[in-house]
Amino acid sequence: MKIKKIFLISLMAFSLISGCAKEPSPAPPTQMEEPNPSDATPDAVTTASIVDNAADFEKAVSNKGSWIICLVKDITINKELVLDGEFKNGKKDDEGKDIIQRKIALYAQDANRNITNRYTLTIPKLTINSPEASIQHGTFKGDIYVTAKNFKLIDTIVEGNVYFTNEDAKSTFSMDENSKITGVQKMAE
Repeated sequence: MKIKKIFLISLMAFSLISGCAKEPSPAPPTQMEEPNPSDATPDAVTTASIVDNAADFEKAVSNKGSWIICLVKDITINKELVLDGEFKNGKKDDEGKDIIQRKIALYAQDANRNITNRYTLTIPKLTINSPEASIQHGTFKGDIYVTAKNFKLIDTIVEGNVYFTNEDAKSTFSMDENSKITGVQKMAE
């Protein structure tokens, strides 16, 4: 019985780590670019933050966190939080520019990227300040305030409201056909 439990725990840990693992990044350019001190954009390329508690989640969503935050169980946080900072996901677009992205992954997946479990994140208010952010494949309970461009809901149920603090945030917001918002979706007052 004990061996069976250890085997199952090991299998779950392997599935989670391989599902949230960072893809290999391309080889660095042969010529170094000089940093431009006047650039206001942070240069953050990080790996996944795998979180199973409120304190780790709070650190992960800060501007010192990581581009992807992977939950491994349901988490409830009893205070307002902000998804902050601009992050690069380690990939390049067709023009060779770094891709800006921030993702809250409310799911686990296997080595073939099949979703194996979905989680619920409960926060009274989450403000989205990170550009190109998304919440994916789970349930969010609470209200979301969007200030950044191109926020996405992907296969996510929001049990609450989605408010936009500016017209750019509203006009660039998207959600797929599998996503649902149970409350209102409107400009914040």
